[in-house]
Amino acid sequence: MELEKIELYNFRNYKNATIDFDDGLNVIFGQNAQGKTNLLEAIYFCVVGKSFRASREKEVINMQSDIAKIKVYIKKNIGKSVIEIIFSKKDKKTVKINGIPIKRITQLLGEFNGVFFSPDELKLIKESPEDRRRFMDVDLSQTTKQYVYLLSRYNEILANRNKQLKQNLPQKDLKNIMSIWNEQLADCMQKIKMYRANFVAQLSPYAQKAHEFITDGKENLSIEYVTISEDNKEDMIKKLESCLEKDVSLGYTTYGVHRDDLKVAINDVDVRTYGSQGQQRTASLSLKLAELNIIEDITHTRPVLLLDDVLSELDENRKKRLLNYCKGTQTFITCTSFAFDVPCKKIEVKNGSVL
Repeated sequence: MELEKIELYNFRNYKNATIDFDDGLNVIFGQNAQGKTNLLEAIYFCVVGKSFRASREKEVINMQSDIAKIKVYIKKNIGKSVIEIIFSKKDKKTVKINGIPIKRITQLLGEFNGVFFSPDELKLIKESPEDRRRFMDVDLSQTTKQYVYLLSRYNEILANRNKQLKQNLPQKDLKNIMSIWNEQLADCMQKIKMYRANFVAQLSPYAQKAHEFITDGKENLSIEYVTISEDNKEDMIKKLESCLEKDVSLGYTTYGVHRDDLKVAINDVDVRTYGSQGQQRTASLSLKLAELNIIEDITHTRPVLLLDDVLSELDENRKKRLLNYCKGTQTFITCTSFAFDVPCKKIEVKNGSVL
């Protein structure tokens, strides 16, 4: 898979830009606040249909405009594809694939695969389990549309169950209603758990290999899927029933795959608790690089790699090893300057324009 070209119209500080890319390393450089990250954001929008930073999508529209557009041209193993996203201050965004509007954002997932990493991704290691669950969910959603449906269905059932927990219903009525939600929740839970467990099992050796390469064999990375869920549906239902009193008192469901986590260790030591910031950064980068292999294994196409201001966070040796690791992958790196003697296309950005 290769991103050949992007067209931007009133997206962030890009008023009207067309940029062609090479199939290898693309270095997007320039001073701070010139639009480097905006360009990666536009590309990422076409991968998952949303931003990695904007809380409100209308924020991406240039302040002097009412609409903004992103259009990308993708070369695949078989044929080509064009994705266009139109943002409006008055209406919901429109997504088109080869000129045809899609009805649901899930139809976009898998059309153009990519992996994004920035220094902010350190939260993948440092912050809450929610960030690590999101890491699993984004990957699985790019490769398995059935998983997207299951996750959406699970969250819908969970919200309904939580709503009923707050209704102060008579005990008998509550148990009857909960039996319906418990059955449906456990059904989705069992399948989501299976997908996540398989994903981590596939990811682990790739993450270990990437980390070993970047650290020059000095550190051993391991990851483990952590879940409180039982192994079969019947036991899940029993557990949900046993937690009912506690759930009513708290007003939410305390048991389920919405509590899952990943344990990440370096040399058998929990890196979240005991790792240095440098180790946490390299571990999170290794997990992201491992995504490339997982997506390629499942889709049989190599995703693009988006690295935002990553080089400034690494020492010289790890910078060189990262660039070497990226060979064979279409990669987009943002930085303020680039002095490495490697084949690449340099794209200088200044105030939303390509020089």
